[in-house]
Amino acid sequence: MIARRLSAVAFAVILTSSCEGDTPPRTSADPLRGGADAFLARATDDFPELDFLTYERLLYELRGRPVVVNLWASYCVPCRTETPLFVEAAGRYGDDIRFLGVDSLDEQAPARAFYERRDVPYPSVSDPTGQIHDRLGFFGLPDTIFYAADGHITETWSGPITAAELQERLERLLAA
Repeated sequence: MIARRLSAVAFAVILTSSCEGDTPPRTSADPLRGGADAFLARATDDFPELDFLTYERLLYELRGRPVVVNLWASYCVPCRTETPLFVEAAGRYGDDIRFLGVDSLDEQAPARAFYERRDVPYPSVSDPTGQIHDRLGFFGLPDTIFYAADGHITETWSGPITAAELQERLERLLAA
């Protein structure tokens, strides 16, 4: 009995490791069709809805360059204060660091107006149910996640970030 269980475990490990790196085939309904760069180009205008698993796939495909993800909402007063800091940072670090917004528990029209009013240059996705926000372990807004080029989280920040704190974390992110 124990030998049979060990064989089953060994088979599962071999099967899993042989599939490592494989990606499922893309379909026309796949939000990431065409790859991460094509998706982000569409996301600039569309605010596409993502679930947590698609969010993770997107970040996996963005490996190779650091990524800063800012969770925000149009109704979030501190988000209004911190957004100009991210706009300025994206302009300064745009070739070296990718920036992505995640609009949490919000409606499309106010979210788009928020982005347009602040002339935000980087794309945002919609998290209308708060699934991404919650699965990342946050409780309020705004929140920021700093991903190294290899895809691991180097730091998180809960609440509004100051210009000095953002600058310090971006420099550490580039050095990672």
